[in-house]
Amino acid sequence: MLYMDYCATTPPYSEVIETISECMRIFYGNPSSLHRVGLEAEDMLRKARQVTASALGVKPSEIVFTSGGTESNNTALKGVSAAYRSRGRHIITSAIEHASVYEAARQLEADGYRVTFLPVDETGAVSVRDVEQAITKDTIMVSLMAVNNETGRIQPVEEVGRMLLQYPKIVYHVDAVQALGKIRTDVKAWNADLASFSAHKFRGPKGVGFLYRREGVNLVPLLAGGGQEMGLRSGTENVPVLVGMAKAVRMAVEKQPEATARMYGLRSILTERLKHLENVLLHGSPEAAGMAPHVVHFSCPGYKPEVVIHALEERGICISTRSACASGEETPSRVLQAMGLGREEAATGLRVSFSSEHTEQDMERMADELERVLNTISPKTGGRGR
Repeated sequence: MLYMDYCATTPPYSEVIETISECMRIFYGNPSSLHRVGLEAEDMLRKARQVTASALGVKPSEIVFTSGGTESNNTALKGVSAAYRSRGRHIITSAIEHASVYEAARQLEADGYRVTFLPVDETGAVSVRDVEQAITKDTIMVSLMAVNNETGRIQPVEEVGRMLLQYPKIVYHVDAVQALGKIRTDVKAWNADLASFSAHKFRGPKGVGFLYRREGVNLVPLLAGGGQEMGLRSGTENVPVLVGMAKAVRMAVEKQPEATARMYGLRSILTERLKHLENVLLHGSPEAAGMAPHVVHFSCPGYKPEVVIHALEERGICISTRSACASGEETPSRVLQAMGLGREEAATGLRVSFSSEHTEQDMERMADELERVLNTISPKTGGRGR
C-alpha cells in the first residue's frame, strides 16, 4: 500500500510508539497527585514541556498542551475574543481557513462579533495589504494559517506578523498545524502571539497537540475544572502521549531542513508528470517556493473524486479529496471556490500528500496509476468506461 494522505494523518515514528508504551507502563500516575508516583508523572510532564518549548525556541511556560489542532484553534479564537472584548469585537481571518478556525469564527459572529473573512488570489494566498486594510479601531485579533491544509499554499504569515507590529493591541494567531516538520516554523520570526499545533500531523500520536501562547497574552479558558495547564486547559494530562508528542516535535524540527529539500524534489517530479495528463488541473502557485513541499492538489473536472480515490485504492494507493474533516462531503470545496474556481472544479479536487521517506518511484507510480484510472473511468458518469 502506497499511503499518500499525510495531510490527514501520519504514521507515528517507531521511537514515538516505543516512548509512549514505556511511559504508560512506568509513569502512570496523575501529575496532580502529591505522592511519589504522581510527582514522577509531573516530572515527565515538565520534561515534555521543556523539550517542546526548546524545539520551537520558546519558554516552557508558553506551551499549553491540548487535545490537538481543533482545540488549540478554538481556544485561540474564543479565548482571545472573551479576554479582549472590552477592546473591540472585530476579528480578521480568511475564507480558506481550516474548519476549526472558520466555524469557530462563524460561532463568534453569531455571538455578536464582527468577522472579516479575507479573500485570496487565484493561487490561494491572502494579501498582506488586504489584512491591513481590514483593520479597524475595534480589531482585536488576526488569525491566519501558515499552510493551507487542502492546497498546500503557503500564506504570508511572517509578512503579516511584521506588519502587525504597528498594531500592538491586536492579537496575532497562526494555525501552524500543516507547517511543523515541512517548512521553517519560527513563531518568533512570525511575531505570533498564538500558534496551534497537532501531533498526528508530524508523526506523533493522535488526540494531542499544543498551543503556543506568548507570555503576556490573556486567554479565557474553554474548559472549567481543576486548573491544569496554568489554568488554561483543565483536565488530567495524558502524560505518556504528551511525552511521545514532545519526542515527535523534536524529531520533526531536527529533520525539517533535509526533509523539506527532499520533499520539494519529490513534489517537482509529481507535478511535472501531472501537468501533462489530460483532464488534470493543478492548483496553487506555479512557484514551488509558494507551496508546501508535501502537498500536490489538483482537480479532474467531470470525474467523481470518490470514484477516482477508490479506483486508486484498488491499485494500492491512498490519497484524499480535501480536508479529512470534509472528505465525505459532495459539496464544492469552500477553499477552491474562494480561489475563483467554478463549482465543478471545486467539487472534484484531489489531494496527494507525502513524506520525505517516499521515493521518486512512488511519485512515478502515483502519476502512472492516476493516468490509467482516468483512462478507465467514464468522465461523464464516474463509472467504468468501455
